[in-house]
Amino acid sequence: MGEAAGQFDGKYKFPAWVRWASVIWFAVWFPVYWHSWGAKNFLHVCDITVILTCAGFFWSKGLLLSSQAVATIIPDLLWDLDAGWRVFTGHNLLGGTEYMWDAHHALWVRLLSLFHVVWPVLLLWAVAKTGYDRRGFLLQAAIAGDAMIASRFAGAALNINYAFRDPVLHRAWGPAPVHVALMWVGLVIVIYLPTHFALRRIFWKNAARG
Repeated sequence: MGEAAGQFDGKYKFPAWVRWASVIWFAVWFPVYWHSWGAKNFLHVCDITVILTCAGFFWSKGLLLSSQAVATIIPDLLWDLDAGWRVFTGHNLLGGTEYMWDAHHALWVRLLSLFHVVWPVLLLWAVAKTGYDRRGFLLQAAIAGDAMIASRFAGAALNINYAFRDPVLHRAWGPAPVHVALMWVGLVIVIYLPTHFALRRIFWKNAARG
């Protein structure tokens, strides 16, 4: 069956316009971020989420979309809270969005980061279409662990994924392996596990048994 714009075919769970919109977004966002922030920027779990979400939409991969729903819903809501707090009070509440006010980068480049506002809603909609794949929790835990290990090679100044200093007390907790392990366990228990349980409960009727 031919795939007309805005329609489904037997292979994909999303209409053609959604799938190709993800390609267009990626084609704009990826090179702009690379040029503005550098290749190391893509070690951030939130930016890995953009890449895998676009792939999940294009190929209708429920496992990828489920894993990125686990990854992004709480962190993006915290990002939104911090950015909104800065807008209304002039200072950050949690930190992590300071770069949005860095005039060294063009305003339109910084505004691309507003994807954090729509990504949780987008992924909830996607999971409603594909069903929540329970394996997404384990996949995302593995992705985050690999990203944290790789972030140690990006240098302490960047502190990508808090691989050198924690986000609350801004200190290191023991040798590199210990610190990374603690940050990973904290992320999985505090962020990913509650999201996994919530998604499994919300989408229990069409959850994949992985």
